[in-house]
Amino acid sequence: MKTFRVAARLLAAFALVVLVPAAALGADTLRVLAWPGYADPDVVKAFERRHDVRVQVTIVGSDEMLWDRVSAHDGADYDVFAVNTAELKRYLDRALVVPLDLTRIPNVAQQQPRFRDRFAIPNLMRDGAVYAVPYTYSAMGLIYDRRQFPVPPTSITALWDPRFKGSVLAFDTGGHNFSIAALALGKPDPFRLDEAAYKEVTAHLVALRRNVLTFYSLPEESVELFRDHRVALLFANYGSQQVQQLKKAGADIGYVIPREGALAWLDCWTITRGVRNKALAEAWIDYMLEKPVSRALTERQGLANTIDASTIDDRKDRIIWLEPVEDASRRSDLWSHIVSGDRPIALGAR
Repeated sequence: MKTFRVAARLLAAFALVVLVPAAALGADTLRVLAWPGYADPDVVKAFERRHDVRVQVTIVGSDEMLWDRVSAHDGADYDVFAVNTAELKRYLDRALVVPLDLTRIPNVAQQQPRFRDRFAIPNLMRDGAVYAVPYTYSAMGLIYDRRQFPVPPTSITALWDPRFKGSVLAFDTGGHNFSIAALALGKPDPFRLDEAAYKEVTAHLVALRRNVLTFYSLPEESVELFRDHRVALLFANYGSQQVQQLKKAGADIGYVIPREGALAWLDCWTITRGVRNKALAEAWIDYMLEKPVSRALTERQGLANTIDASTIDDRKDRIIWLEPVEDASRRSDLWSHIVSGDRPIALGAR
């Protein structure tokens, strides 16, 4: 596996825009932790002008990075952040997030009925209180180069195909990778692995590491690598966002849901227990649900919003919505060993 520094360079570029000395941040500064494309500069500026505040946006590139940022000081470093429903449970369990006052988020009334049914979506509620509001979602299928795939791939196992060694891009994360390897091995539940499955899946991920060009973190990074290194196959962690970016870059690509199914995420906005101005944080969530802002996300990023119906809802493919995993910390720790080149035999042991 080759090592690239694209992600570090891109994250550094984001950091140059958003980093502000801590002493300069007061109650009139909203500290937002978001994924790429969720808070474009013009969208942020409009919110700043409306509320006469500053917004500090920090971009993350993995669930592990998000967890580290929020949990480091028990939520004191940020006010509001975007997280998928499966990961949200960890924050609830650690009491890192607080209930929302939906009277301050009236735009929830504009959401599609399925997203207003908060009892039907896991982890949005706890003890009768609402902790998060859905924002965007996507399936994580396979993106392939049409020139190298005369016939579209049909299985997630194509990521391990030795014919494409050095031409595969996968996402740099423990949680999802353990799940997709479990799917590739035919495990019945990719989110709950027993000890025997851990050893088998770990060894399979070592094999994946040996087959990929590299692991990416940001969608922009994946586009650059795909374009510059004649990549054949890409695990699309950001889903339709990457499809749109690659097409805009002129790539001749296709997108498929493999027969094993595709993992899918639903990202929500939630508020930390360290929030400085809760009303302002709730105003941000409400602003994100305004029709022009939500539709800008779809038009610019290719991601579904929760205001308008999406074609993802009409797909006949198998979509597997993310669930909390058996041990997120264990997966993360094992993944760090795998990408560093540790031997698989030692990895499965407790």
